[in-house]
Amino acid sequence: MTLRLAEIVQSLAGQVQAELVGNPELQIERLSTLESSGPNDLTFLSNPKYSNQLAKSAAGCVVVAPSSRAVAMQRASCIVVDDPYHYFALITQLWKRTHFLAPAPRIHPSALIDPQAILAPNVSIGAFVCIAAGAVVGEGARIAEHCVIGANAVIGAGSRLSARVTVADGCRIGERCIIHPGAVIGADGFGFAPHDGRWVKIEQLGAVVIGNDVEIGANTCIDRGALQDTVLEDGVKLDNLVQIGHNVRVGQHSAMAGCAGVAGSATIGAHCTIGGGAIVLGHLRLADGVHVSAATTVTRSLLKPGHYTGLFPIDNNAAWEKNAATLKQLHALRDRLKQTEKTLLQLQDSLKEEKS
Repeated sequence: MTLRLAEIVQSLAGQVQAELVGNPELQIERLSTLESSGPNDLTFLSNPKYSNQLAKSAAGCVVVAPSSRAVAMQRASCIVVDDPYHYFALITQLWKRTHFLAPAPRIHPSALIDPQAILAPNVSIGAFVCIAAGAVVGEGARIAEHCVIGANAVIGAGSRLSARVTVADGCRIGERCIIHPGAVIGADGFGFAPHDGRWVKIEQLGAVVIGNDVEIGANTCIDRGALQDTVLEDGVKLDNLVQIGHNVRVGQHSAMAGCAGVAGSATIGAHCTIGGGAIVLGHLRLADGVHVSAATTVTRSLLKPGHYTGLFPIDNNAAWEKNAATLKQLHALRDRLKQTEKTLLQLQDSLKEEKS
């Protein structure tokens, strides 16, 4: 299947105003990158540092910002918009809607659905799905193979659960959410009380509440709260293998890359980003607009928006070990430096007294 350039621009006109320059009848066969595009491909340029690739690209059409309009016009058709990356994201959504049509709603005969569960019209339930008593599945939701929906759990309208997703008892998923394979929503939080040399389990009595338009990556785990709920607000995006501890709250439109971890009772503000492999320790607070670099460990609350990094630079092992050994001596060196400064000040005072 192909789409005419004019169809693409017209289909998105209600969301973004764009200027089509060139051949509106060009048939687009594929979405591609600048480097690998052909004469019937559509691509985009959003980062100016790749501008040198624009003139060399064989793409039939490139989505560009107004600053790249002149260069793009010299080589082929182009679509000019203020934010090319955003516009290309909308094109990918249009492309998927057009080329990958969802199957008609059906309930597979092998699905095990409790009679007390409530299913709205037009839901899709895959093979070997288990839906417990009191669960609610909203209008148009799609539940793929081997998913488990616990008692009194709620799946919002239009949400999509890929294969082997578990939504535990009492947890709530909002509308239009996307949950990728293997994610676990509502496992017990890691709560134990030490007593006489052993660990006594603290029952996790809260749930997980997820807002609308949230996307959760494969094998990500979100623990239920101990007493209050773990909460992900609207628009949150979690990558694969992210761990969210019990009673965590993540503000709207925050995003976390793969293998990030947030320990229990931490609060992440709105519009924050957490890089891959980064860790936020428990009970800390990140203000709105905090951005944490990959592999950083956050050990204190960050109450001002900004970009924070805590990395030990990579080096060959011998040099790294020497630097690490030096780091251990920093506190002692600091004390020696302060003592030296104090001694110098005393000498200066003595010299001034002698001169006077």
